[in-house]
Amino acid sequence: MEIGRHIDALERAGLDLVDAAEKAGFDAPVPTCPEWTVRELLQHVGYVHRWAAAYVRDGRIRILTDDEEADAVGPFPEDPALVDWFQAGHTALVDLLRAAPADTACWHFLPADSPLGFWARRQAHETTIHRADLQGAVGDIAGVEADLGLDGIDELLMGFYGSRGGRLRSEKPCTLSVHALDGAAADGPHEWTVAMTPQGATIVRGATTPADCSLRGPASALYLALWNRRATRDLHVQGDESVLSVWRDRATIRWT
Repeated sequence: MEIGRHIDALERAGLDLVDAAEKAGFDAPVPTCPEWTVRELLQHVGYVHRWAAAYVRDGRIRILTDDEEADAVGPFPEDPALVDWFQAGHTALVDLLRAAPADTACWHFLPADSPLGFWARRQAHETTIHRADLQGAVGDIAGVEADLGLDGIDELLMGFYGSRGGRLRSEKPCTLSVHALDGAAADGPHEWTVAMTPQGATIVRGATTPADCSLRGPASALYLALWNRRATRDLHVQGDESVLSVWRDRATIRWT
């Protein structure tokens, strides 16, 4: 996806996130993030937006120290000002990314064609997934366009786990094949193979060998399922379903 489309997705997800948060109420639990209330999740995403903006705005090439990060984000407001605080940070990030030069140089933590491309992509998916969390706190979770779903699957598998596969382990070696059945007009891969071992995971684009478990379906549904934001019961699962249990138990994201 082009940077501009990632920024558009970030903008749209932030608006939908606020709508869901206001409908749910700040004290409501978030089923897909059981350790958080709506208030805490809104604080988290607002924090992340300000944190990300600091790198792009300042051309910061090294990771922020704890004190620098605290200065960049500032304190959380009281409840009456929380939505306005979130919206201000979200709007500032969207505007910053749209105005930033294509050759912006700054720190980033996953492989990318450019730092600007990384931050636009990462914040688009960060906000979209947490939009799903807040929608789940109040009702049904909306899907995403096929190309955004494909891009998000690729970021999750090749970015978070393909480059740092040591975190995704299975005591019993197993393979999971993921195949999106739509998005034919979208650029990029539609199929991935995840091999999990006691030492970690190796992930490649495409189907390399017969997998222990195959997961097939629309890109939007696969995207949310692999981020553990929806069930897989209405998707096409073939083979050893215990492999999906390994994924659900072990696929947790930490940015460091």
